[in-house]
Amino acid sequence: MRICGIDEAGRGTLAGSLFVAGVVLEIEIEGLRDSKKLSKKNRFRLYDEIVQNASFHIVESSAQKVDSLGLGICLRESILEICTQVSADSYIMDGNTSFGVQGVETLIRGDSLLPCISAASILAKASKDREMERLDRLHPEYGFAKHCGYGTKAHLEAILHLGYSPFHRQSFKLKRLLYPTLF
Repeated sequence: MRICGIDEAGRGTLAGSLFVAGVVLEIEIEGLRDSKKLSKKNRFRLYDEIVQNASFHIVESSAQKVDSLGLGICLRESILEICTQVSADSYIMDGNTSFGVQGVETLIRGDSLLPCISAASILAKASKDREMERLDRLHPEYGFAKHCGYGTKAHLEAILHLGYSPFHRQSFKLKRLLYPTLF
């Protein structure tokens, strides 16, 4: 049975794209696990091995697309695109929602339980890592390579002092994060 595992990276970031990956493994690959439990070096190594030994599709939704359509719609469209691009008998999304896509099952902690979802997690996260390294070269003052777009204290301080870059999600409400004493 061909199972397509689906996972995302960049869902909760303040900057950069959302990446959603779908993977059907053609062979067993050693060392697959939730991408957050791997070093960046191992994610990149496994990324290359997965790409060589799987059917896969990665969808990128830019910060501007997330701002204009919303996160839920971007996730739904990405899952639908994966289902049309990757042939499988079953599609299983990490987490507890398939964003209304019929025929897609969900599995909480699936990125730790199913190798195909672990592989999708790795492809999505490595894609996000590479994007943030590229953005860091364009705008080193934000420290994108270090925090990968997440709302760390250093990132929030950079936004407070520098304003948004063209790669920040303008729709995210940061007042509470930037000015916690006001709320």
